[in-house]
Amino acid sequence: MKRFLHNHYFHSLVLFSSILLLGFAIRDPYFTTILVFAGLNALSALGLSLLMGLAGQISLGQNGFYGLGAYISAILSLNLQIPVPLAVLMSAVLSSSLSVFLAIPALRLKGHYLAVATLGFGEIVYLLLNEWGPGGPSGFGNIPKFTMGDIALENPLSYLILVWAIFSAFFTLAQNLAQSSYGKTLQALHSSEIALRTLGVNILSLKVKIFILGSFLTSLSGALYAHFVTFLSPASFSVFYSVLLLMMVMLGGINTLWGAPVGALFITFLPETLRPFKEYDILIYGLILTASLIFLRKGIIHFLKQGIRK
Repeated sequence: MKRFLHNHYFHSLVLFSSILLLGFAIRDPYFTTILVFAGLNALSALGLSLLMGLAGQISLGQNGFYGLGAYISAILSLNLQIPVPLAVLMSAVLSSSLSVFLAIPALRLKGHYLAVATLGFGEIVYLLLNEWGPGGPSGFGNIPKFTMGDIALENPLSYLILVWAIFSAFFTLAQNLAQSSYGKTLQALHSSEIALRTLGVNILSLKVKIFILGSFLTSLSGALYAHFVTFLSPASFSVFYSVLLLMMVMLGGINTLWGAPVGALFITFLPETLRPFKEYDILIYGLILTASLIFLRKGIIHFLKQGIRK
């Protein structure tokens, strides 16, 4: 029984079932839409959690991959008439393939130098989308909804199932990866790069692979986002999104992959719960985030574990 409770498939199934129960129980389109956005954010945050929490590599350019995934999928399905599921997959693969050109030079850097390099990439993508993207700063619409055969996912509840099913699948894979020999090597990279280098491990190759995986998940999230909102503008892909993802991972818990969904749910729903405060909501939002970073330095997951042990 104990072994079953520690099974990663069981964890993902519980998470997926809980989200679906919430969606079906409340059945409010607005609430369901927020849950969809939380799932998209969780998928993006999972990529950053693997990169930062597991491998110890900082990235502030995730907004670039989020935007590329969204725009490429939208263009492939809208202009080239490629079926939406294939367009989503192709955009994630293409976007993450482009990450190699950033990863090889940038991952030779460390710490804040790496953060600035990735930040620059995200800002470049944002400017390119703003200047040369379809519709320019105004954006463009009429993006096809996600379809599976003849079935179009028209309502938020159906998209909720899709997004959280995809997240749960990758969450399971990520947890298994973290427990594998490759995951242990990445954790060793986080602890001591010098020690790994003395053992003859190809550090750059190790970093590039996990960077590509993180970029793939964020690009996939962006592609799914495009076919949910059916309208894209560059404003959605500014550096603020990268900072938001960083906050999700840190608040949820940077030392555990569970930090991604927990942090995503917390950050996504927080502004909605503060709407009754009207003009003071932004101030309260900032105060809560600041207090959380000060008093929950190890994340919400660590705080909950401590509470359960007591």
